[in-house]
Parts: sequence; structure tokens; C-alpha cells
Amino acid sequence: MEMTTTLTDGQIEIRPCRPEDAEAICEAVRESIAEVSPWAPWCSPDYDLPQCREWLEGRSEAWAAGEEYDFEIRDVETGCLLGGCGLNQVNRTFNFANLGYWVRTSRVGQGVAARAARLVARFGFEQIGFTRLEIVVSVGNQASQRVADKVGATKEGRARNRYAIHGRIEDAFVFSLVPEDFQIESRISQTTQSRRDSDAREGS
Repeated sequence: MEMTTTLTDGQIEIRPCRPEDAEAICEAVRESIAEVSPWAPWCSPDYDLPQCREWLEGRSEAWAAGEEYDFEIRDVETGCLLGGCGLNQVNRTFNFANLGYWVRTSRVGQGVAARAARLVARFGFEQIGFTRLEIVVSVGNQASQRVADKVGATKEGRARNRYAIHGRIEDAFVFSLVPEDFQIESRISQTTQSRRDSDAREGS
């Protein structure tokens, strides 16, 4: 599968990370170090443009090999880079992957992460064919836990020594998504819309 996939919900879009976007990505990361660094080892205080470019150079190969699927999150209206999301730690034997996300500090609290997580989950299920996605969150990362809840992921429990960060081993909460979660969501949405259409006809 080529890196040409762009998905949108009308407010945000996710598209594969591109080398030409290095400056925009680096700027967003640098803005967000204080908030993201405690939970993401790659987001360190010395993060700079050369590091970003080096990482981006490997995205096409990782995508082609089916090892990682990394996306930029963009504002549909302005084109502003809002953060990143993706699927990694792919387990082909049991057909699942890890789902991750981050949002730049200036756009936190606007529902961006949950929107992006839904889009990348649909990509994983519908285009890659995964049958399970996991969101593994440090027990101390309450913001990310709220995102998992908003997406509708099932909180399966607390896993001991599941999360490694900055030389520490911590417990983590494991959330899961499966294709049926989105089929149910789709049916609820369709039913709600049908009721609205019926109410509109009755009121006309």
C-alpha cells in the first residue's frame, strides 16, 4: 500500500507524514515538549530539525514493510499541523497493533486527539485489516486515558510493568478497539440520522 491515504471527518484530516513537512512537525513538537515529553521518550528537550528529518526519511520504508503507519493531523480549514497519530508495534501473528497520538499544546482540549484516533483506527481496520488495536497508557497519563474513553475503547485492565519511559518501568492501562466497535457506532449514527429525518418530515 502506497503512502497516499488521506482521511477526514470534516474538521480534521490525517495524512501520511512527508519529508517536506519537517519544519512544521518540528515546530509543533518543540512547542509541546513540556506536555508530551513525560509520556513519549522521542519528544525530548533536545528534539531538533535534523532528528525530525531523519525520522521522516524512514517513514516510507516502514509503511511499505507494514511496520508502522504514521500520520500528520491537520486542520481541514486552515491546514495547520495539529499533531500526529499512527499505528506501530505491529503484531502480525495475532493481527493487532498499537494506536498512538499526540496533539500540539496550543490545540489541546479541542477534541483533536479523539477525532484523529477514530480516523486512524478506521484506517487500521478497513484498509490494513487489523482485528484489534491497543491503546496502552501510563497510569499517570490521565489526558490520554480520557481520549481512549472518548473514542469508545474498552478499558481491559491495569497491566503491571507494561510501560517503559525515561528509564522507568510503570504500570499501564490497556484499552482495546475492535472492528465491531465501529460497526456499532455506525449503526447508532445511522439510526439517529433516520430519526432526525423522520422528525423533520413530520414537522414539515
